[in-house]
Amino acid sequence: MVLLEFAIFPTDKGVSVSPYVSRILDYIDKSGVTYQLTPMGTVLEGDWDKVIGVVSGCFKLLEEDCNRISLNLKVDYRKGSESRMHTKIEKVENLLNRKLRT
Repeated sequence: MVLLEFAIFPTDKGVSVSPYVSRILDYIDKSGVTYQLTPMGTVLEGDWDKVIGVVSGCFKLLEEDCNRISLNLKVDYRKGSESRMHTKIEKVENLLNRKLRT
């Protein structure tokens, strides 16, 4: 199972890129892949081909009308099919014996 965190945005469209980020999030949401939006990026969870395919699709969406694109990507792979998106956070919260802001 792959956890993939990424941020992608155009760097040639001025200060606010929220219209482009919104377009990307619409694509991610419609992809069917498990995801979690954060203020600085998005976490995807699934098999490698599926999640990297979503990232590639996001790139292609921006490539249509953006001349410069920034993409940051971080991947954590662990053999098996168990979801870890929420259990990794729960494990730390259990060790601390309290809820954290997530």
